[in-house]
Amino acid sequence: MPDDDLAELLAAQLLFLESALDLLDVEQAAVDQQRTEVLPGEVGRFHAACIVIWRRDMKAVLQRVSRASVSVEGEVVGEIGPGLCVLLGVGRSDGTDAASRLAGRVARLRVFEDENGRFDRSLLDVGGEALVVSQFTLLGDTTKGNRPSFTDAAPPGQAEPLYRAFCEALRGLGPRVETGRFGTRMAVELVNDGPVTIVLQA
Repeated sequence: MPDDDLAELLAAQLLFLESALDLLDVEQAAVDQQRTEVLPGEVGRFHAACIVIWRRDMKAVLQRVSRASVSVEGEVVGEIGPGLCVLLGVGRSDGTDAASRLAGRVARLRVFEDENGRFDRSLLDVGGEALVVSQFTLLGDTTKGNRPSFTDAAPPGQAEPLYRAFCEALRGLGPRVETGRFGTRMAVELVNDGPVTIVLQA
């Protein structure tokens, strides 16, 4: 192949590669903007036109259980049979909409088997119960150092009403809901059936 033709071919391939990389940057920026809020002047992930801040939303860890209970100072304050044990963490950016939305996802998530052994039934379908325990450590940030940072977790005055709103929203969908005691040191005992453990975010 003549040198001039080879040079043109290489130049065309380089141009194509640069265009592909630019397209990926645009797509990633769009994804980032959907998952973040724009806060000018703050430190966050950089793009050409703005600075974006990652948001840590309400998070729930679901465990399918045959039984579960929570105790405070040796006294059982909440107990269920077959159903879901839900550890709930509330973030600073959360509101009542997030609580209701997540409660709906928990109630309808199909993590119980049908007659064929497939995950095809929800808490509502099987008539299961729910034990909901507040768990601010789910919002822990471990990206720096060996000690988790909990600055993304909502303060108690904000978190407790949203925790209660989540419980009421879940209760309003039908399941019997038991709870822990917010803001206290609790001991949670459960038998994870499967085991099955799922992480959900609002």
